[in-house]
Amino acid sequence: MLKHSNLTVALAAIISCSLLAAPALANPGNGNGNGGGKGNNGHSQKEKHSQKNGASSGHGKNYGKPDRVDSDISFDEARHLALNFGLTGYRSLPPGIAKNLARGKPLPPGIAKKSVPASMLGQLPYYPGYEWKIVGDNLVLIALSTAVVTAIINGVFD
Repeated sequence: MLKHSNLTVALAAIISCSLLAAPALANPGNGNGNGGGKGNNGHSQKEKHSQKNGASSGHGKNYGKPDRVDSDISFDEARHLALNFGLTGYRSLPPGIAKNLARGKPLPPGIAKKSVPASMLGQLPYYPGYEWKIVGDNLVLIALSTAVVTAIINGVFD
């Protein structure tokens, strides 16, 4: 009978420890899912690691803080990338839809958006939990979890 109670206590202790440790070991998420098959948004694990350690290759500055996108990439840099990758000639949004595309607001429903090609995506600053999209002739940074527009660089792809 004593062996049975010792076994029960040991089993209860193991279960308790595993339940307490599970939240500490869990991945916090932060939008690091596979994004519908898009993988890691064109960034290798080595690039992500070097960006976390501050050894970025000129891009990905301010890692994880998209509140300063304007200082991370300018219109001129984005336009230069669009020209280099042949991503020009896109039409601007109609005025009624364009006025609904604003920083801090959700992406308007039904708005046509395109993924940025992986070749260009690798040259843009990377922010975990956010995704660059082409909306009309604009380069737009969108929060994956809420679809809120975080930054807009107008006229990059015209």
